[in-house]
Amino acid sequence: MKKEKLLLGAFLLVFTVFITACSNNEGEMNTNENTGPNEETNEEMSDESSGSEEEMDHSDMNHSSSEEVPKGLEEADKPTYEVGDTATITDGHMSGMEGAEATIKGAYHTIAYVVSYTPVNGGERVTDHKWVIHEEIKEAGEEPFEPGDKVTLNASHMEGMNGATATIESAEETTVFMVDFENMDSGNKIENHKWVTEGELSVD
Repeated sequence: MKKEKLLLGAFLLVFTVFITACSNNEGEMNTNENTGPNEETNEEMSDESSGSEEEMDHSDMNHSSSEEVPKGLEEADKPTYEVGDTATITDGHMSGMEGAEATIKGAYHTIAYVVSYTPVNGGERVTDHKWVIHEEIKEAGEEPFEPGDKVTLNASHMEGMNGATATIESAEETTVFMVDFENMDSGNKIENHKWVTEGELSVD
């Protein structure tokens, strides 16, 4: 009888140890299973957050600026839109601009250029930037520049723009406007934005 009790006790001890070991293994497995997806989800969320920040930082354009205009820039004579008039922006250079109602702050007759350049701060090359006007080019003289000409920019519409070497992509003699408008995406008030051309404005 005593021998049977000893055997029973030994069996129970072994069984208890076995059950405990299995429970620990299952706990580790559950921990691993729970940790794996969470880690992946966290990584994915981190990547998505980084992507969103990069996408949000897609424009270095200075939306607002001072009322100061380049030296030598002449006011337009009898412009289509006079100071104080309102017009709709039909072609936006940035998010939230197209379709906004603009208030004219200034109208000037000049040559507007589309340019491509590499920022002086080492950023990625900017292509087909609208607009740089004749008076914002260092080498500007009496004659307009031609597509393909290399020029130095004296404008700060975007970070790294001032002092950059640019290629003239196209030129257009026109009236350019300095405008105020409310960004349709952010709701922010943009003041003294330079520049919008006459062809980019309309009155409904």
